[in-house]
Amino acid sequence: MTSAVSILPSQQLDALNAEYRGAIARKRLRFYVATILFIALLVLAGIGAEVNFRTFFTYFGNFVSYFDRILKLDDGSRVWTNIPEWFWGLKKWLKLLGETLLISYVGTLTGMVFAFCLNFLAAENTSPAPWLRFLVRRLLEFARTVPGIVFALIFVIAFGLGPMAGVLAIAVHSTGALGKLFSEVVENADMKPVEGIRSTGASWLSSMRFAVLPQVIAGFVSYTLLRFEINVREASVMGFVGAGGIGQELVVAIRKFYYSDVSAILVMIVVTVFLIDISTGWLRARLFGAEART
Repeated sequence: MTSAVSILPSQQLDALNAEYRGAIARKRLRFYVATILFIALLVLAGIGAEVNFRTFFTYFGNFVSYFDRILKLDDGSRVWTNIPEWFWGLKKWLKLLGETLLISYVGTLTGMVFAFCLNFLAAENTSPAPWLRFLVRRLLEFARTVPGIVFALIFVIAFGLGPMAGVLAIAVHSTGALGKLFSEVVENADMKPVEGIRSTGASWLSSMRFAVLPQVIAGFVSYTLLRFEINVREASVMGFVGAGGIGQELVVAIRKFYYSDVSAILVMIVVTVFLIDISTGWLRARLFGAEART
């Protein structure tokens, strides 16, 4: 059985082709205009930020040569030719790295607890009152907007040098970051179970416990594990202002031009972050299934 294909009259076909070409031309014009506008705004932003490309290209060699220097030992040989000499302070560095991990762990756990308590008050679908939601959201915004290293500097001035300042800084910043993420997870929860529980006369707290929490607990744990990985890097940087951990040793090596020590400490930090990333991904998959990795 054959089917006939209708052919439009040439005049109508030419009109459709012209309209199609016009639509394509307008689309291309919008693309070109948007590209030119983006480049113009980028150039203006660079000028406003005093970005000097001449300086960048003039001193780019110093950037490359620094990485060349940190990969050399004092005798001029490459670091990988004498591993024991490269990692001469391994015992001390591992102790400081363990301190960094503990700072991150305690700070993340503390921030998670506060974020868990506050996120239900910040979520639009679970907050008991609009004014309370407004206040909690502003509090969380303040906690995550101020950089963690600024909090660390403040706590170092208040409590002195050491891990305590790092723990408090990470806890405050994690409270703001996790509180925001947790509240977004709660806002995507199905509210029908809540309505069912509230219809029995249950309290707001019971509704959160038995209707919302079972839906969002997987997301809470996943985000907390991710935040722990981020906080390990944060804790390493906070050592620059005296908040304890491996960062303090790293900044000393940088200031005293101990080039091979800088590369050794950086390798240890990078490997640690890699291992944490792999471990947390495996743990999320074990706890919540393969879909938790995505």
